[in-house]
Amino acid sequence: MSMNLVALLYLIASVCFIQALKGLSHPTSSIRGNLFGMVGMAIAVLTTAALIVKLSGSMAGLGWVLLGLVIGGSYGAWRAKTVEMTQMPELIAFFHSMIGLAAVCIAAATVIEPHALGIVAQVGEAIPGGNRIELSLGAFIGAVTFSGSVIAWGKLSGKSKFRLFQGAPVQFAGQHWLNLLLGLAAIFFIYGFWHSQSNWDFALVCLLGFVIGVTLIIPIGGADMPVVISMLNSYSGWAAAGIGFSLNNSMLIIAGSLVGSSGAILSFIMCKAMNRAFLSVILGGFGGETATAGGKQEQRPVKSGSPDDVAFMLGNADSVIIVPGYGLAVARAQHAVKEMVQKLTDKGIEVKYAIHPVAGRMPGHMNVLLAEAEVPYDQVFEMDDINGEFGQADVAMILGANDVVNPAALQKGSPIYGMPILEAYKAKTVIVNKRSMAAGYAGLDNELFYMDKTMMVFGDAKKVVEEITKAIE
Repeated sequence: MSMNLVALLYLIASVCFIQALKGLSHPTSSIRGNLFGMVGMAIAVLTTAALIVKLSGSMAGLGWVLLGLVIGGSYGAWRAKTVEMTQMPELIAFFHSMIGLAAVCIAAATVIEPHALGIVAQVGEAIPGGNRIELSLGAFIGAVTFSGSVIAWGKLSGKSKFRLFQGAPVQFAGQHWLNLLLGLAAIFFIYGFWHSQSNWDFALVCLLGFVIGVTLIIPIGGADMPVVISMLNSYSGWAAAGIGFSLNNSMLIIAGSLVGSSGAILSFIMCKAMNRAFLSVILGGFGGETATAGGKQEQRPVKSGSPDDVAFMLGNADSVIIVPGYGLAVARAQHAVKEMVQKLTDKGIEVKYAIHPVAGRMPGHMNVLLAEAEVPYDQVFEMDDINGEFGQADVAMILGANDVVNPAALQKGSPIYGMPILEAYKAKTVIVNKRSMAAGYAGLDNELFYMDKTMMVFGDAKKVVEEITKAIE
């Protein structure tokens, strides 16, 4: 295989990746986008395998590559097949951590044996200065991505008693100054590795990256985890691109840059949707305030009802807007909701879904959930498109959502002040289904639950919705 052919195949794979990103920008084209991504990755992997054989002159090294592909591919396929929708954010955080760790391992292997990867011509020859900077930066970003993703995984899982894995922020005096000191130390050792090519300097760069990944993420509360997920996605891309420059691999550079830039753009969009300062989040909450989950809840009376009451209200409405939240995902109620909506639609009632950009625990979580139930795309509306319709809606039905409909975002002094919300409080009647009166991720009381026009229906979302569907005449 000639190098010209390799370059051509890498170019085709890159075009496939670009088309994948374009396709994933809208639900109707997402399947095509995924297909482009799979085709592009298959071309890139097979081309790289052929390149290994060409450069090594034998099939000996290919066996290890194939073994890694079989083990990693099998595990990935198994996890993708068995993962529950509520565990999807944790799975993504885990995959990000693996990309970061892979970047560190590749950089370390290159530093230890640069001749084996074609960085230098012979054993003992010094690595060029530019490559040293690229390797150290790629390893540092990869280390930050790995440890940061592990902390994000723990916070999203919420099953560990380990303090760093809990949703509430971990904050202490001088925390930001510590992060600054660690960052300056990393820059110092990167300079040391560039100046002297000391493996100790490189090792310290990696160690500091692992530590900074932890200290950056622990002060970020669970409410900001959707931003963290997209931010770590960006980090993993830049780590891969940095290693690609060192290895002179155009495929890694292009793919890493695509992931890095798209993740950064998504992070910016998420920050805007949550009224968070972009730099504040990527620097571990520097200069910003994060609400603390688990705050005390004010004991106030609420108006509660039964599924039969809800069925009566829905059956006599002309227009209904459904707001899905994380509680819907936990209960796996998306299919039950679709059946209920179908019954309402058959009665001539207009039903729409309102999606907040950060509903759930990762960007697009609710969109994926509804797509799994094959909800028609023309019934699903983003926040900016649907907010103007709440005032005319007869019923706003909130299923497992909390912070994204909290009117506290309109009150100065609130930790979520300025955060754009779904304006469900404007509907003529509001129905809220929750398991209990527990606070959302932001740890704030929700005034919407206490309004005269709001009726609370407590219980598991799937069971409640199924009972409502049966009661609808």
